[in-house]
Amino acid sequence: MPCGVPKTAKKSKPGKPSMPRARRFTIKGRVQGVWFRDSTRKVAESLGLSGHAINLNDGNVEVFACGQQAAIDQLAEWLRDGPRMAKVDQVVAEEAEWEDVAGFRIR
Repeated sequence: MPCGVPKTAKKSKPGKPSMPRARRFTIKGRVQGVWFRDSTRKVAESLGLSGHAINLNDGNVEVFACGQQAAIDQLAEWLRDGPRMAKVDQVVAEEAEWEDVAGFRIR
């Protein structure tokens, strides 16, 4: 599901789904070599999110997620702990610019 939204899109009305959002997370701690990216992909797909998870050179993981606000919030909550073998020290989140992304990929 692409996460781009036309610039002419209007705010949703009460009772209707909110506009898709994009957020970028940096997860710090023991998050490489513990199946963090693949576990994130599975959770993100189950929430209907698109985006990616990548290992960074500094040992952290970056997650870009696009979809409904409630689903992104659920993913953010999961990222605080991650998979069983991970030890998350910090999650930094920031709003992100839209990218036309289909599916959720591990890079």
